[in-house]
Amino acid sequence: MSLGGGKRVDTPMEYHLTGDAIGGMDAVTAARLMSAVSDVVFVMDRDGVICEVAVSGPDLPKESFAGIIDRPWVETVANDSRHKVEEILLDARSGRETRWREINQNSPTGSIPLCCLGVGVGLDGRVIAIGRDLRADHALQQRVLQAQQAMERDYIRLRQAESRYRVLFQITSEALLIVDPASKKIIEANPALGGMLGVDCRSLVGQSYAKLFHPETRDGVRALLNDHNAVARTDPLDVRLADGRDGFRAVVSLFRQDGELHGLICLSATKEMSPASEDESKRHLLQVLNRVPDAFVVADEALNIVDVNLSFLELLQLASAEAAKGQPLGRFLGRPGVDLRVLAGNLRDHGTVRNFGTVVRTVYGEQSEVELSAVSVRIGLESCHGFVIRPARRVAPPPSSDVEQLPRTASELTHLVGRSSLREIVTETTDVIERMCIKAALELTGNNRAAAAEMLGLSRQSLYSKLSRFGLGSAETGAAQDI
Repeated sequence: MSLGGGKRVDTPMEYHLTGDAIGGMDAVTAARLMSAVSDVVFVMDRDGVICEVAVSGPDLPKESFAGIIDRPWVETVANDSRHKVEEILLDARSGRETRWREINQNSPTGSIPLCCLGVGVGLDGRVIAIGRDLRADHALQQRVLQAQQAMERDYIRLRQAESRYRVLFQITSEALLIVDPASKKIIEANPALGGMLGVDCRSLVGQSYAKLFHPETRDGVRALLNDHNAVARTDPLDVRLADGRDGFRAVVSLFRQDGELHGLICLSATKEMSPASEDESKRHLLQVLNRVPDAFVVADEALNIVDVNLSFLELLQLASAEAAKGQPLGRFLGRPGVDLRVLAGNLRDHGTVRNFGTVVRTVYGEQSEVELSAVSVRIGLESCHGFVIRPARRVAPPPSSDVEQLPRTASELTHLVGRSSLREIVTETTDVIERMCIKAALELTGNNRAAAAEMLGLSRQSLYSKLSRFGLGSAETGAAQDI
């Protein structure tokens, strides 16, 4: 069995020494010997009181174990480790099979994780406990956990992006197909292509894309797909379909995925659609929007609701669309007097808003956090706004190096006890929280100090005072921006 930093062994210890092989070594001498191959050694009498401590770990400060001499070992560890210490002492005194146990040793600088093993020495009931410092192992485990969480966040983000692009691929009115130029097989086709050809789009997967085009134009499409020097989108190519219909145009875009070249073919009609066909396409689009899982609402320029989909009714627990039409959007969406004003300003200045965090209120007063994306569209002399609303994601954002970091656990806060007074700990933590909240409010309001003060529930003068205290800007600059 290795007592140093080697591989842990949980099997019974085997002894091959005669009774006088170590010359009647006493407990203190044995403890000093063991400290050479471990990080810390405790010597206890028959009552479990610590008689001597030997610290040899290079990263373990000796002052961490100051004040534990002449105290029962069980009283110097964390509450959740006391029964483990009692088991270590009991096994060592009874001569039963011993095994390593993880404990948390209290110290003035914070809890120290140790992996300990007890050994009975001599006939007077003394026990030697050998300990290994596990802080490096715990730090490595924390890094592995953080890396795993980052991978999970990336995976969720990729899945969400894939879902958004797949929805666009499925609902777009343009006929699209993704092909493999090497095998000439269709990898994926959207419903618009199936409608153009009069077949189920799923039946096209695995077939040769050349079968979709008339022999006269088939070579032209093949040439575009085989042109590896093509960048972005190629010039439009007039094509005829396999059934002889003409008046169609193909645009090819080449891209690489997993190291392989793929082609995206977009087919569109060069002739104007008949009014009946256009009305049919609009009807299909409205049906899709009415059944998408995300809430969708259309509002006029004054932010009064014009139309909603079924998911919006479910989100707000409304019985019918008529109960929402004509109502101010602010009745259901946004923090009173703040969010909609900021949202309307961004739509007016930029035309679009993405991933805006806010809240919704049901007709029964229940409130939940959501995030929305919005777009402003001008129709003639008037504007209308479209909002896509979904429940807020629960994934914690990745750590940022340019913002203050709060302690992540209560145990980390307790590490400050003994080094700073309670008043200093509370003041420092409060200052960090206030600074982060003020910066977040300024970002959400586009650096509008008046709107930020209202969002935070502060007076303007109080906000200017805090901005000056935290070095986030002068009150004169803020007052000038509010005008």
